[in-house]
Amino acid sequence: MTANKLAVSVGQYSDKGRKKINQDFHGVTIEEEPLLTTKGIAIALADGISSSAVGQVASQATITGFLQDYFCTSEAWSVKKSAHQVLSATNSWLYSQTQQGQYRFDKDRGYVCTLSAMILKSNTAHIFHLGDTRIYRLRGKNLEQLTKDHRLWVSDDKSYLSRAMGMHERLELDYKTLSVEKEDVFILTTDGIYEFVAADFIVNTVYEHADDLDCAAKLIVEHAYAEQSDDNLTIQILKVDDLPDQDADEAYQQLTELPFPPILDARAIFDGYKIIRKLHGSSRSHVYLAVDIDTEQKIVIKTPSIDLQGDAAYLERFLMEEWIARRLNSPHVLKPCIQTRKRHFLYIIMEFIEGQTLTQWMIDNPKPSLEIVRGIAEQIAKGLRAFHRLEMLHQDLRPENIMIDSLGTIKIIDFGATKVAGIEEINRPIEHANLLGTAQYTAPEYMLGDVGSSRSDLFSLAVIIYQMLTGKWPYGTQVAKTSTKAMQKKLNYLVIAEEYELPLWVDETLKKALHPEPLKRYQEISEFMYDLRHPNKTFLNKTRPPLIERNPVIFWKSVSFILFMLLIILVSLNSNS
Repeated sequence: MTANKLAVSVGQYSDKGRKKINQDFHGVTIEEEPLLTTKGIAIALADGISSSAVGQVASQATITGFLQDYFCTSEAWSVKKSAHQVLSATNSWLYSQTQQGQYRFDKDRGYVCTLSAMILKSNTAHIFHLGDTRIYRLRGKNLEQLTKDHRLWVSDDKSYLSRAMGMHERLELDYKTLSVEKEDVFILTTDGIYEFVAADFIVNTVYEHADDLDCAAKLIVEHAYAEQSDDNLTIQILKVDDLPDQDADEAYQQLTELPFPPILDARAIFDGYKIIRKLHGSSRSHVYLAVDIDTEQKIVIKTPSIDLQGDAAYLERFLMEEWIARRLNSPHVLKPCIQTRKRHFLYIIMEFIEGQTLTQWMIDNPKPSLEIVRGIAEQIAKGLRAFHRLEMLHQDLRPENIMIDSLGTIKIIDFGATKVAGIEEINRPIEHANLLGTAQYTAPEYMLGDVGSSRSDLFSLAVIIYQMLTGKWPYGTQVAKTSTKAMQKKLNYLVIAEEYELPLWVDETLKKALHPEPLKRYQEISEFMYDLRHPNKTFLNKTRPPLIERNPVIFWKSVSFILFMLLIILVSLNSNS
């Protein structure tokens, strides 16, 4: 007899009500197996605050990001950890958007929204909440409020939100779990509903329309409007139709303690994949080329080193790689492969790129043209911007981590050092131990123990461009030896224009991107890329060659005219004397 699966019915309805726009946003995601078992079902509701003109942007970004990114997190993570990581990253993005805007000193007008979310996994409901949206559980005829309103009342008729997404730099999130029974009903609503609809009406409507929960949701919204609700109106109703048997729940528990895989040999069969050969091996991980036996598709398997299975920090970074890869959507960033079978070990599956590393390409092409280098650099820049748009820093950009496929497409690979804003576990500079062998591409601020920025990735990109053009590094081997700001001020940029026949303005563009001081570099990668292709007037004036080189005819004519005038003056003087 096969185990039962988690099954639910869902009804939803939302209306702007008497408001001009609807700042509410809601959604639900029900995945197929194996994600249904390993990640569960997610449902969420957000309400943008009415005092903000961008509240609807905040609520949409929060719900969309949560429902997409949660299912991208590692299956080895707990529900709590996965959801908190995702929401922390979103909160950081919302907060940064407000700080960069005109309302950075008025949080009530920034990118702020409330949130109530639930993940139903196996026989447990996981509740995540902040703000004044609500989650109720209807069991029998009893409607129980599961969340607490984060609203501070200063008088009988005046209050304000004390907690919300994007309101503060650090996320303070309510979390609770509770056991789920078959026939349980969970209801998520905004204040435009629960402040105007009696509990009895909600209970009776849900039971009367149990076979059509969308209809029940619409009737409740219409009733709230009829009761003079003056806010946006949104409600979600989720009914538990079936639950997995206990042994399925036990299987889920085991996923959080997946064993490290052994060293794999060619022709070995591993979790439905046939190993072809090892592509790379180090003390930290092993990378294999393999074939999916079901689809015959070539893929890459990355496994953690068994010697580091007791290193919790290393394990966190390894598990982050898969989530980061799933969040990024760019043709210039390595893509993960979707896991379609139950996994029995801890590993990551990525697309296989038929091609070579940029390191090998530079060996094969020691003297590329400036135009070819620009084309490669622009593709790398597009990949980096995909990281930066999601508040991520790659932090380990180097030729070995860049692939060129058979069609010439550039892809950034290896996310082991990537930093995600808002996530504490990796919210620290690159450790010096990890810089061995890559220090020449690392921005100087990391050598001081400072936190990096997008300008740090820009520095690494500029080093790669410089190396493609010259085969050398812009500061030789000196950057890795600079442990103080005073030492960094003495770094001497090696000018390349004359020796390699480059326009002087291109050299000045690289020099600015490679400045030891982050604030003196380009602010945006797009600005750097533009100057790499279009002469910057500042650099043209600064690097303008002497007149004898620009126009020898005019130079010698000018010299002749000056000499002629001097001769006339001398003749005049002699005549007068």
